[in-house]
Amino acid sequence: MRHSGVSSGMANRYKVTLTKTEREQLTALTRSGNSTAAKFIHARALLLCDAGKHGEPWKVADVAAALGVTSRTLEHLKQRFVEEGLEAALRRKPQSKPRAVSFDGEFDARLTALACSQAPAGYQRWTVRLLADKLIELKIVDTISTMTVQRSLKKTNCVLT
Repeated sequence: MRHSGVSSGMANRYKVTLTKTEREQLTALTRSGNSTAAKFIHARALLLCDAGKHGEPWKVADVAAALGVTSRTLEHLKQRFVEEGLEAALRRKPQSKPRAVSFDGEFDARLTALACSQAPAGYQRWTVRLLADKLIELKIVDTISTMTVQRSLKKTNCVLT
C-alpha cells in the first residue's frame, strides 16, 4: 500500500506505508547485523517513516537527525520506496555522474619520462606543480591536478629528488 501526497509550495512528498510483512523484513534486517551500513540506515529510516497502521511515523527532520543523514536523502529514499518498491529503496542508487578519467600506463610512462628529464631553466628539479603545468603545455592532457600527478608518480615509484 503505497501512495504519495503533494504539499503546496514544495516538491512531491512521499508517504511510506509499510505492510506487516515489509515491517517484519525491515526489522529482521536491522537486527541481523550482517547488512551494509547504508542498507541498515535505509531500513531503519523506512521503519521510522512508516505511516501505516503498524507504525507511528516520525518527522523527517527527526529521522534525519537520529540516523545522521539529510532530510533530502530521506525524501529520495521515500520516493524510491513509493515508486519502485522495497528492494529498490534498500539498494544503493548507482552514481549518476561518470567516474573521473583514469590515466593509463602510457600516461604514466610519459609522466615518468618527463620527471626524469632535465628540469626547466631556473629550477634544480621538477616539482609536482611544474610537471602538471608541463603536461598541459605539451598537450598530453587537457587538465590535471597536482594530486593526480603525485599519485601517478607514487604508483610508478618515481621520486622527485
